[in-house]
Amino acid sequence: MRNPLLAISERRKSGIHAGIPSYCTANELAIEAVLEQGKRFDAPILIEGTANQINQFGGYTGMKPADFAAYVHAIADKVNFDRDRIILGGDHMGPLVWSDLPEAEAMSRSRELVRLCVLAGFRKIHLDTSMKVADDPVNERLSDDVIAERGAALLEECEKAYQELRKTQPDAMRPVYIIGSEVPIPGGAQDEEGLQVTSPKDFETTLMTYKRKFEEHGISDRWQDVIAVVVQPGVEFGDKDIHVYDRQAAKSLTSTLRKYPGFVFEGHSTDYQPREALREMVADGIAILKVGPALTFALREGLFALSMIERELVPEGQRANFIETLEAVMLANPKNWQKHYHGSDEDKRIARKYSYSDRCRYYFSLPEIKATVAKLFANIDSVQGGIPAGMLSQYMPRQYRRVRDGKLNMKAAALAKDCVVGLCEDYNYAVSTREE
Repeated sequence: MRNPLLAISERRKSGIHAGIPSYCTANELAIEAVLEQGKRFDAPILIEGTANQINQFGGYTGMKPADFAAYVHAIADKVNFDRDRIILGGDHMGPLVWSDLPEAEAMSRSRELVRLCVLAGFRKIHLDTSMKVADDPVNERLSDDVIAERGAALLEECEKAYQELRKTQPDAMRPVYIIGSEVPIPGGAQDEEGLQVTSPKDFETTLMTYKRKFEEHGISDRWQDVIAVVVQPGVEFGDKDIHVYDRQAAKSLTSTLRKYPGFVFEGHSTDYQPREALREMVADGIAILKVGPALTFALREGLFALSMIERELVPEGQRANFIETLEAVMLANPKNWQKHYHGSDEDKRIARKYSYSDRCRYYFSLPEIKATVAKLFANIDSVQGGIPAGMLSQYMPRQYRRVRDGKLNMKAAALAKDCVVGLCEDYNYAVSTREE
């Protein structure tokens, strides 16, 4: 079975505007929204997990690669979405989680991680070996040669796993690979002062060094499976700010891509970009658009709006109080936000709720938060006569219009997920062949 991601560069060679959003999230409601919105189209849906979300030790989600695959497929079954249209991806697959270990151990764990991803059905692997490990020189830049050497070793492990998989699944889809890592660690930048567009020289050096390493490892025939290079095209977000795509600033980089027609760029941290900027990125060759925190940011907006509605309609003693509960849980368990949010206590309080970095997403899977969301939904759905139209318009104006026009039902979960759907529509617009 042929990997549909290979068709992106082929279509672009023919002058067709083509790309794909990459939804990087493990949030159940967000994935439901992505898949429900995706039912409107025939295109595949790309859903990815990072090495710190999912790995052989469970990651912060508690899921191994096979668990994540089963989890996404169960959600697909729930919303009646065809599993065969889902492409699972592994992002930042390498020593990210084990950079405090010596190379031998860090790479051994990295090889096991990519092996498990391929065996679990992941068909897009980002080979990311750009981070230093414990025995790398502290005061020297990690060389392109070392990065590519480690990346080639991981690809070899992927290929071994793929051949193992074919013994039981002869028609299993071969993975494609992404190289390069001109991005910060997953989740957005903490300091955007030094943001620079990747230079054409650095892009070409990455490409040529990897190609040489493939030759040295005797895997040149797999070069055709490398479809994209991660670059920094000048887009980023931090706690309070967004760097919007400037195609003129990125022109020297994107123009260089024309020399390599089999490749596209993958853009990380495209969260919060205007829809026209996203479309320009795809037109300029940044054809894989990674988005993660913006998905749960949009979901959080919906949950906050429903919580405001709950205050209006539900007696005080019966409320879920999602906003207050989330704050209490984050204060009781600060490890996922305290290194990211700075300033006064008031600054941190505001950031915990509204930061673009969206560190609250790390708490959505906790039992107390899941229970609070379930109670919020039940409270809203049990209101006699439903949410008054004028109130829905006040707190959720987009959802009000869709309910009014018969495109959305008034159930609380549907209202919350529609906030994510609105974001997905921007990405679908960005990659669509026609401007709509």
